[in-house]
Amino acid sequence: MSELHDECGIVAIYHLNGVPCSPICAEITSEQASRLLPRMLLDIQNRGQLSAGITTYNPQRDQLIDTYKQIGTVNEVFRLSHRADADRLMHEYTGMAGIGHVRYATCGADDRSYAQPFERHHLQKHKWFSFGFNGQLANYQDLRNGLLSDGDHHLARETDTEIIMHEISRELSGDRRPELIDVMRQVATRFDGAYSLVYLNARGEMMVARDPLGIKPLCYAFDGSLFAAASESVALLNLGFSAEAIKSLAPGHAITIIDGKVRIEPFASADRRAHCFFEWIYFANVASTLDNRSVYLSRTALGAELARLEAEEGRVPLDKDTIVVPVPDTSKAAADSMAYELGVPSREGLIRNRYSGRTFIEGSSGRRKKAEAKYTPLREVLEGKRVFLVEDSIVRSTTMRVLLDRIRELGKAREIHVRVACPPIVAPCFYGIDMSRVDELFATAFIKDGTLTAEIQAEMARDLGADSLRYLPVESVARAINLPAGELCQACITGEYPTPCGQKLYQIALASAGKGGSGARTYEQLADLAPTT
Repeated sequence: MSELHDECGIVAIYHLNGVPCSPICAEITSEQASRLLPRMLLDIQNRGQLSAGITTYNPQRDQLIDTYKQIGTVNEVFRLSHRADADRLMHEYTGMAGIGHVRYATCGADDRSYAQPFERHHLQKHKWFSFGFNGQLANYQDLRNGLLSDGDHHLARETDTEIIMHEISRELSGDRRPELIDVMRQVATRFDGAYSLVYLNARGEMMVARDPLGIKPLCYAFDGSLFAAASESVALLNLGFSAEAIKSLAPGHAITIIDGKVRIEPFASADRRAHCFFEWIYFANVASTLDNRSVYLSRTALGAELARLEAEEGRVPLDKDTIVVPVPDTSKAAADSMAYELGVPSREGLIRNRYSGRTFIEGSSGRRKKAEAKYTPLREVLEGKRVFLVEDSIVRSTTMRVLLDRIRELGKAREIHVRVACPPIVAPCFYGIDMSRVDELFATAFIKDGTLTAEIQAEMARDLGADSLRYLPVESVARAINLPAGELCQACITGEYPTPCGQKLYQIALASAGKGGSGARTYEQLADLAPTT
């Protein structure tokens, strides 16, 4: 499902002075902990391939904190295929602490000035800081209007990252020297949306924080000398931390490292949790565990849900010519599980070309051409077969249409029955996924009153060019992830948003649906509105 992408991913590393070196850092000195950042970013590259960057802290250099960021993948940005270049780069930015970021844009332009981390220079060390974040503020436009309302302020970019930078700066203004946790307590009262963030200042103070609803994931580990945090547990596991040492940061909590002391404290509370269910279905690395729920096991459970639904309906014959084929790669666990439960083979009838480029930075026609090059059907596997094609979700349907055409024309499959390990996407996301308008969603053209019937799914199948189409019901998601539905953000499949501004944006998106226009994202349509109070 190459047409849906998350905002970004974040990492942080800190080696504490005066503490025996962690075995994880055996090959480097404590001052070189920042060398671990590119390795960590590689493990969360699935969260963003548009740009990558780091900020490191080194009290022995003039630039106490220094930021390096560029457009490109982690390999491209840090020259990892060129050992000498990579070594020179990491030597220049060596430090005992650092934060890192990979980005895919849901707002703002695709150029270096939007790459994170964002660094704010200042003469006073406690006001000189850098940060990166994963998520999106649903009240971005309100905050922007508020900052610009007096005519004496200017914003250089169309991004909520700059808004966050100025909101943090506001708390540090004048002669105030608030604790970092108090800065988070204040800005949290003004933020509506998703924000897991990493922060580092020129005093060598670090903070990682997760929004009160826990929409985006954030994990951490600490062994007494080395602290690390990342959007996903796999980045910490691959550093060498044990699975038992890796924990998910509780929503509304922040970890601060000040004067060599690590503290975990709450900064905001909420009456519920709202973990993004798409992390388990699609975004997260299959090797990750988020909020004590394995991504792999959740996807296999989704496959079992598909098999149960198929067995109940029993409309497609299961014989020696029936196979299950996953859309690589995120659908494989669900497809294998579905096949196992049904007692039919799971076959890799589609081969993904991992070097075909990034389809999501193209327009719709570009996405289609890239999708054609990205997946190669294996005729030897597909010819004459009744194929259950398992996909994790269908958003705009561009990729699915390409796959169906190629499987039928090049693969010579006899029948193609699409099975989606997710309910229909019927509402936009305003928390960091790049789908902001109702009109761009495939399912909304067919589902008018929120009810998904067999007749509607048959109509959708005909439109796509499939022999049949089945989605999972909404209740399957919570069962598969093994979390109560009330602890998940399922706004994109229910239209029920966990924050007031998210619900407000949805009403604007509904009102704008079917009216054409410029194709602006929903929050951009608020540009001329006065700020709310």
